[in-house]
Amino acid sequence: QVQLVESGGGLVQPGGSLRLSCAASGSIFSIYTMGWYRQAPGKQRELVATISSTSNTNYADSVKGRFTISRDNAKNTVYLQMNSLKPDDTAVYYCNAARVDSVGRVYRYWGQGTQVTVSS
Repeated sequence: QVQLVESGGGLVQPGGSLRLSCAASGSIFSIYTMGWYRQAPGKQRELVATISSTSNTNYADSVKGRFTISRDNAKNTVYLQMNSLKPDDTAVYYCNAARVDSVGRVYRYWGQGTQVTVSS
């Protein structure tokens, strides 16, 4: 089991920045692929960015060049630095931890979400 707690959301003006944090506990953090997803009102949850156990990163096209995902295995924490924020980035942001074991079973855990609102 993995417990995930997000923080750092809030209200920011267009063009501003926020850094989200996700603290993990309960298992070996370093073996998990960590990700950030978001869900806007009336829309499906979508991938924002992922970072693998070897720190390979992947981003949605809509955030490339503006968002940066990183991890600190010593602190069991994953971050999402968000710059040049746009109103379309407004959503609840969820932290995710995922791994596949040696027999192909998928383990996936979610945080409770943190609200990000981009508005003037």
